[in-house]
Amino acid sequence: MARRRKGRPINGVILVDKPTGISSNDTLQKVKRIFFAQKAGHTGALDPLATGMLPLCFGEATKFSQFLLDSDKRYRVVAKLGERTDTSDSDGEVVETRTVNVERDQLEACIDSFRGTTDQIPSMYSALKYQGRKLYEYAREGISIPRESRKITVYSVELLRFDNNEVEMELHVSKGTYIRTIVDDLGEMLGCGAHVTYLRRTGVSNFPYERMVTIEQLQAMLDQAKADEIEPGIVLDALLLPTDTAVQDLPEVNITAAAAVHVLHGNPVSAEVVPAEGTLVRITVGDAAEFIGVGTIDAKGMLAPKRVMANEQQE
Repeated sequence: MARRRKGRPINGVILVDKPTGISSNDTLQKVKRIFFAQKAGHTGALDPLATGMLPLCFGEATKFSQFLLDSDKRYRVVAKLGERTDTSDSDGEVVETRTVNVERDQLEACIDSFRGTTDQIPSMYSALKYQGRKLYEYAREGISIPRESRKITVYSVELLRFDNNEVEMELHVSKGTYIRTIVDDLGEMLGCGAHVTYLRRTGVSNFPYERMVTIEQLQAMLDQAKADEIEPGIVLDALLLPTDTAVQDLPEVNITAAAAVHVLHGNPVSAEVVPAEGTLVRITVGDAAEFIGVGTIDAKGMLAPKRVMANEQQE
């Protein structure tokens, strides 16, 4: 007999404004408890120091969280010049102190060099894994693991402020970009060292900034619903974005209800209009454009499912 899962079977995405001082997983667990959700997952960790947009996926939406991991991100960061730390942020230990002798023109020229596609070597204090363990676990034990550089793209970087040995910037970057590493590299280019003192993620994909809610706001809504003897789900679930917002940027392929039966069982189908081979697409059904999953176009021009909603969703 299958074990019954604890919690409510809810589906959707919520944009949490992660507070500083706790991990992304701690944030996830707190919000999961507030919603009393059966299944939940986050879409890419923020450092404990960092605040800002952390999309959390509930239920069926967890199947599509990988697509948010692969999306562009936006950040606001404050860097302190003159000190380098072992973690490249203020949570770490200062390992080097140097005199700051930087002119604004020099700073702007160095910042300009980060624009475009470059190679970046991830920090040892990252969640990347080596032989099943996260790199930061090795780093805390004083073990350094060789890391390969990888391509990142800085679509834009704007200098907002430069005073009192502090640099404030806004960045729009590709997946896998470590802002701490950019700041550390900037400090070395300037010859004085630098580390992150403030980091806020202001955007993930095209999610609206104004839809973010704090843990405190969610808890207050839960407490008020209980005090008013209202089912908490009626209040909280209104905050959820639809499951397919996790893949809203993918091109849509609409199929018939008959074809959807085959797709939901993992079988490729033909469609009237399909993009080029290899293209990832969002699959919808009928005039209502009901979302049922994500697929790709195979070599035969068929729509092949990759991730689909649970079959019972369509029964």
